[in-house]
Formats: sequence, C-alpha cells, structure tokens
Amino acid sequence: MKSEMKRHHWLLGSVLLVCLFIYATELFAEDREALKAFDTVQQVFQSPRCQNCHIPGESPLQFDAGLPHAMNVVRGMDGKGAAGLPCASCHAQDNPPASYGAHAPPGAPHWSLPPAAHKMAWIGLPPDMLCSMIKDRASNGDRDFAALIKHVSEDKLVLWGWNPGGNRAPVPVPHDIFVTQFKRWADAGGPCPVTGS
Repeated sequence: MKSEMKRHHWLLGSVLLVCLFIYATELFAEDREALKAFDTVQQVFQSPRCQNCHIPGESPLQFDAGLPHAMNVVRGMDGKGAAGLPCASCHAQDNPPASYGAHAPPGAPHWSLPPAAHKMAWIGLPPDMLCSMIKDRASNGDRDFAALIKHVSEDKLVLWGWNPGGNRAPVPVPHDIFVTQFKRWADAGGPCPVTGS
C-alpha cells in the first residue's frame, strides 16, 4: 500500500512538473514575441523623427543628423518653445509646399516637445531603460497602455513622422506595422529586455 501511494505521488508530481513546464514554455514564447515586437518599438522611438524632440536637454535637434536646432530654440516649460519664440512661430499646422525648399520648417498640429515635467528623453538609452521609461506613468505624461496606443496610433504630431516633408527620412517602419507591434508588446504587459540579452 505504501509503495503504491509513493508511486501515485510520484506520478502526480511528474504530471504537475510536465504541466508547469508546458505553461512556462508558452509564457516564455509569448514574452519572446513581445520582446521581438519591442525591437520594432525601439527602432521607431529612436529614429530621428522621434528622438529629435524627445531630448534630455532643452534644445531640440533637427535634420536626420540630429543637429542642434538653429536660432537657439528651447523647450520652454510647456514644451511649446520659449516665451516670445513659440514653436508655432515657424512650424505651421502642415508641412509647407515643396516649392518652399527642402529645408523649410516642417509642420504638424500642436508642434511641440514633451513638456519639461516629463521630457521622455530616450536618445542613446539601452533597450531596457527605454522600455521602462515608456511604461513609467510618472515619465510619460500619466499614460497607461491604452493611452499610449492611442497616442502612437492617432496623434497628428506622431503621425507626422511618417510624412516629414522636405528631404527628411520618414520613420523606418511603416506606421501600421509599428502600431501592430506596439499593441503586441503592450498586450503582453510590456515586458522589457534584460540588459545584455
């Protein structure tokens, strides 16, 4: 009887271990897909169209090379430029016609930088830190995943990155693919890469 009970416990334990292994394998496969999706998110966020305005300092960058903005332009407290020189002084609601030249100031609704209170500066951040910053509501303007998805899907200034005008390179990933990958990453809970992985 005792031997039969041990065999029963051993069998039950084995079944539990197999089930846990299968569950963990599926969980890790989901995380792998989500981390792969985050690679796309990182590629977009760290492209010139995004990181030129998501800066650690107070002066935005410009052009594909990320040069300091001409005319000593600064962020200002609300992200819309300094008093007396708001971004809208040069940046209109739309890109100018091609006849204005390749280096005419581009335009999109509410042209601005993130406000000083949450700069969302990700130039040069490694993937794990970028991932954490995107999800951190204290840093991202108090946006949960639903609000972040809405922001990257619909915000007209964000969408400008795919139609930057002049001879500026657009964001390197098509917008629909980016949004799909962002949602895949967010739906998995936004797992972050581990440093060195």
